Amino acid sequence: MGEKNRYSDDELQEFKELILKKLEKAQKDYELYKNSITHSDGNDTMDTSPTFKVLEEGAATLSKEEAGKLAQRQLKFIQHLQAALIRIENKTYGICRETGKLISRERLRAVPHATLCIDAKNSQR
Repeated sequence: MGEKNRYSDDELQEFKELILKKLEKAQKDYELYKNSITHSDGNDTMDTSPTFKVLEEGAATLSKEEAGKLAQRQLKFIQHLQAALIRIENKTYGICRETGKLISRERLRAVPHATLCIDAKNSQR
């Protein structure tokens, strides 16, 4: 038998379960970042003394910027995971978009939204 050109339905199901777990965690993390920006978690300096509040404003601004960047990055990760789920449904998951060969299981377990095999990724550098 020749070289495999796609993962079996059972293998795709295994990857789907892995991605769904990562997606659930990523969405929870995203909500945490979003809440820290909007202070909807109720943990703020609004109810403390004005002096303390002034001291905290600089740190809060920096913290909001960092949380914003983290939230943005997390949203991008969520989008990549969702795209991977679509590739699973289309049965194109795990196929390198440059070489057309299968991406190794080990790589997909580590980076489940990968679209490039190691060789293609290394040649990009």
